[in-house]
Amino acid sequence: MSKNLSSIAKAKKIKYFLISFVDLFGVLRSKLVPAQAIGEMQKNGAGFAGFATWLDMTPADSDMFAIPDPDSLIQLPWNKEVAWLASDLWMNGKPVEASPRVMLKRQIENLQKNNLTMKSGVECEYFLISEDGSGIADTRDIQSKPCYDQSALMRRYELIKEICDSMLELGWGPYQNDHEDANGQFEMNWEYSDCLITADRHAFFKFMVKNLAEKHGLRATFMPKPFENLTGNGCHAHISLWDGKKNKFLDGNDRFGLSRLAYNFLGGIINNAKSLSAFFNPTINSYRRINAPPTKSGASWSPSSISYSGNNRTHMIRIPDPGRFELRLMDGSANPYLIQAAVLASGILGLKNKIDPGEPLMCNMYTDYKKYPNLSKLPDELQDALYELDNNKDLRRTIGEEVINSYIKLKNQEINEFEKDESFDKRNPITNWEKINTLDC
Repeated sequence: MSKNLSSIAKAKKIKYFLISFVDLFGVLRSKLVPAQAIGEMQKNGAGFAGFATWLDMTPADSDMFAIPDPDSLIQLPWNKEVAWLASDLWMNGKPVEASPRVMLKRQIENLQKNNLTMKSGVECEYFLISEDGSGIADTRDIQSKPCYDQSALMRRYELIKEICDSMLELGWGPYQNDHEDANGQFEMNWEYSDCLITADRHAFFKFMVKNLAEKHGLRATFMPKPFENLTGNGCHAHISLWDGKKNKFLDGNDRFGLSRLAYNFLGGIINNAKSLSAFFNPTINSYRRINAPPTKSGASWSPSSISYSGNNRTHMIRIPDPGRFELRLMDGSANPYLIQAAVLASGILGLKNKIDPGEPLMCNMYTDYKKYPNLSKLPDELQDALYELDNNKDLRRTIGEEVINSYIKLKNQEINEFEKDESFDKRNPITNWEKINTLDC
């Protein structure tokens, strides 16, 4: 039986609900609904005009309705009179297939046909920057290798503490917070879960970090590459498949501890990596992070080639422990729901077709890449990734023609808008257009 949101509001003294959804570009859209109206909203949804968001609709389309998922409810730890709800979009009595949360749920259903569920965790990196985005907020954070810098971390203690305290209160199981490889960059980790829960929490986490940063007089950005000489913001995902309480990726007899099922799933991602970049690296700025030269710290920590390895961070996929792998391709601008949906779609193709990922490479890919001239490279800009996606018949069938066409159409509109005033060249400084359109991604 579904949870009664009106009763929850009375018990928890909630005055308002944010009924939210994420559009194709990863923008969090919401309506603020008073508690006295939540019963009607739970039944029929909150109305939105789809054309006003990044969905492929027109002003002539009917209203779409965001039906809140009561299981996703999060009472804001820093403002308990407000609660947040993830929602599924409906129009004319049917789910909106091109809405990211619905897309993810469709892929979950596809995987369940194999009696499997996907569990995942994400590593979200972000910068704390000046209000105008011109530099990092902490002018004393200047080390060439600032990763794990205790002093820089503790200068942001009050903010980091409030975010971590919030995750503790919500039961997410946060377990570490650190200063990352770039000056002004941080990462916070919490426990993995079913992929839909992870996606909901990921969407809320980005909102929470930005909101609390503003509360502390700072600005947070998940922009892939806000500064040319510094390591960009990644969003690594840790993946495993389960049958009930049994990890189906685990095989103690394998050198890396992965099962044949895991290698097939991994093979699907390897085989479709160029196309997946359109989802995992969805902005023009994304392509300053991948295929990037070494940064101030000495390494970009981002992939350029399509390869996998053991516990080796120079490859696109790393196997850090038995029973899971880490996909390092995604960046901070990636849509929380499309990350999980695209991993599932490509992995399912790997299972269906028993795709062999080939042999792992044990080299330092940052220094030894010339030894592997035939190794496939990742796309060099967004247009290249969209071309790969457009021509990927397998992903079109798995994700859906309508969804793929809508996404490519909207992304090409974005590229055209950029090219009115700018041109993309990694040798040139980051453009004002990139900052204006990506700092708040």
